[in-house]
Amino acid sequence: MKTFEDVLQAYLTRRGFLKSVGVVSASACVSHCGYSTLENSSSLTFSPVNPTAHNQLQVAKDYQSQVLIRWGDPLFNEAPEFDPLTQTAAKQKQQFGYNNDYVGFLPLPFGSEQTDHGLLMVNHEYTNPELMFPGSPSDAELTQDQTDIDIAAHGLSIIEIKREGNQWEVVKSSPYNRRITPETPMNLTGAAAGHERLKSLISKEGVETIGTFSNCSGCVTPWGTLLTGEENVDEYFLGDHTQLPEAKNYERFGMSESRKHWGDFYDRWNLEKNPQGLLHSGWIVEIDPYNPHSIPKKRTGLGRFKHEGANIFINKDKRAVIYCGDDQQFEYIYKFVSKGKYDDSNRQANMDLLTEGTLYVAHFLDNGTLKWLPLIYGQGPLNKDNGFGSQADVLLDTRRAADLLGATPMDRPEDVEVNPSNGKVYAMLTNNSGRTEHQLDAANPRAHNQHGQIIEFWPEDGDHTKNVFQWELFLLAGNPEQDITLYHPDLPQEGWLSCPDNCAFDPLGNLWIATDGAENAGIPEGLWATEVSGKHRALTKRFMAIPKGAEMCGPFFTKDGKNLFCSVQHPASGSTYETPSTRWPDFSNTLPPRPAVVVTRNNHGKRIGS
Repeated sequence: MKTFEDVLQAYLTRRGFLKSVGVVSASACVSHCGYSTLENSSSLTFSPVNPTAHNQLQVAKDYQSQVLIRWGDPLFNEAPEFDPLTQTAAKQKQQFGYNNDYVGFLPLPFGSEQTDHGLLMVNHEYTNPELMFPGSPSDAELTQDQTDIDIAAHGLSIIEIKREGNQWEVVKSSPYNRRITPETPMNLTGAAAGHERLKSLISKEGVETIGTFSNCSGCVTPWGTLLTGEENVDEYFLGDHTQLPEAKNYERFGMSESRKHWGDFYDRWNLEKNPQGLLHSGWIVEIDPYNPHSIPKKRTGLGRFKHEGANIFINKDKRAVIYCGDDQQFEYIYKFVSKGKYDDSNRQANMDLLTEGTLYVAHFLDNGTLKWLPLIYGQGPLNKDNGFGSQADVLLDTRRAADLLGATPMDRPEDVEVNPSNGKVYAMLTNNSGRTEHQLDAANPRAHNQHGQIIEFWPEDGDHTKNVFQWELFLLAGNPEQDITLYHPDLPQEGWLSCPDNCAFDPLGNLWIATDGAENAGIPEGLWATEVSGKHRALTKRFMAIPKGAEMCGPFFTKDGKNLFCSVQHPASGSTYETPSTRWPDFSNTLPPRPAVVVTRNNHGKRIGS
């Protein structure tokens, strides 16, 4: 059996980190052998936050964070003001949704260089009814009226925003403003569209579908659309799935006991009445925010699994390459390569670029090589003998197809993004407490991994369509005084982090890391920044800390690097409506804690991070 020391020593030796020094079973060597000590100046000169658990949002000195929009805030001139005691589904459909996650910004007009006027697109991943409704009901205790509100609080919000001085505001008169919910008409596209398995209670032809929900992360495309990932969709369906025709698919998808009880009131959410219903979820959805009348499209070519999100890179041959993480323990990292090519002079020509292409899954070798394995029907084990009758089946059963190809099971892959400054890909692996000493490999070298890691990979010639990449560990998170970690040797005491989740890159290519699970390690959730090369590689600094019970999501920079949008999701999670652990952001005894999007700027108008 390989131990952590065996795996990491072989890895670090191969990467040239260790000479004659052996890895020991404490962080002292590991966290001090990876990188050089400081010699040159840093591009991240802000004074780091050194917080304790708090009910306020805290940000670095010389910065201010504005609460831009909160759950329940009206999106339209005619929309009602938020009142938690008289809330209805009709009101919620005109108001900002709950638990904002991914945030994306596109300029107005499209194609301009505007950084102070544009469209903000925000995912609403899930709800916490115990913090939404008086009496703190559980999901199972919601009435039908409360369930309708709960449904309407999911999906996405698209809003026009504009900055005047240092303050941003929502333009409620904008024709672009839009709520997308689990009830919004959509279409399926790609090889799985129209397949017999997708014909259901809500789709007679297997092409049309209804709504999106459990939307986690995403990205904006160069042609001005939004890609949003459907993640833990299995938690929304009631019914015994074990006797259904799709029982094996649902089991491999990770079907668990339903958290939501929408199926008590609506047949589409009950698998015993709508047995194909779950197959309509778990996709990447593409939305055109510049056309409020457009029909969102579910891109089946990118595979069906628990999408954290999707992040795009335009390759040097103009093909679009999309990277995705499947956010569950022991799941995989994927990429999709479009068949067609991006046309930067014709927006409309790109609107169906993601309909056709090839999906790949990652296999990480201990020698630092990454092989991309194509998920193509008829190749290797993806054939009728293994239950695949077409490419549609491969896409509907993506996880099982990846199993058969021998993909590398990872420690919860979340955001997977390309750094536009160096062309390398960075994967956030949040944690995996279920990994045992018998399941170690160089990419996932720690058993009972509580803190997660970040992996960096790239094609040596810069061609992201190639099937062979190189990879290395960028960072092993955790407290260096207690855990086996990999950071810069000059990491300050307050610089360590736990459970990397979402990420973003500023205009200089610095990596910004949002966490989900750091509270379990005894520190507030928040946002950290680090350079990715040179003398300050993996020297993480905390920029922001958020209130108790919250998670930080969706960091997004405007192109000039002077505005940073972030989501503060589920503040006061783990407490109740009547006695929340914080009443952020309103701090009013008449209002519950509210998820919100904040925008941060430097007090002197400088670049974020300076």
